[in-house]
Amino acid sequence: MATVLSTKKLSVSQKQLLLGAKIGLVEYNAINIEFIPFSSNIDLAENAIITSKNAFKAIQDKVKIEKAFVVGSKTAALLKENDIEIAEVADNATVLAEKIIENHQNKHFTFFCGNKRRDELPLQLKQKQVSFEEVEVYKTSLNFAEFKQEFDGVLFFSPSGVESYFSKNKIGEATALCIGTTTENSVKKYTKNIITATQPSIENVIVQVVKKYNKY
Repeated sequence: MATVLSTKKLSVSQKQLLLGAKIGLVEYNAINIEFIPFSSNIDLAENAIITSKNAFKAIQDKVKIEKAFVVGSKTAALLKENDIEIAEVADNATVLAEKIIENHQNKHFTFFCGNKRRDELPLQLKQKQVSFEEVEVYKTSLNFAEFKQEFDGVLFFSPSGVESYFSKNKIGEATALCIGTTTENSVKKYTKNIITATQPSIENVIVQVVKKYNKY
């Protein structure tokens, strides 16, 4: 039986997808998320850039969002559940920035982010002189853990998770299974044996795991 390591603790239903396919699972949280206080005078965001569920959860019930510009279908679904209008959605921050530049050049944006946010989106907006302010609403810290066991696959969900895992571990012959291209690019420094999800969701990473290992 194949065994994989998830660098994020999975929900019961997500675990069941693996265990039902007779794939062994070891899991831990490679990163910790802490919501932090932010400027109390931000109670309304006409155009909010939300690139993760954590960013939304950090401001939920504190900031009224008129329109949201979102990375990831799961994050978009969470905002829709909270009756927030989605103006644009993209699979990654680079594509979202391109949509904003192409379709919303003259608007002002509030970018809610974490302390380890990627540079691509703000750089693209600055280059095209799109007006935005950046508000840090959560902190990501690395949770170091060392594993002696060898795994058939390791599941990665963010560049920070990649950094955390590889600070104490190597991947050897295992396959890295990544949630998206940004995470994939971080893993490429350590291995070329990579499979990337066709949609940026945890469930789709698990689909790739089952496709690869269910034949064992």
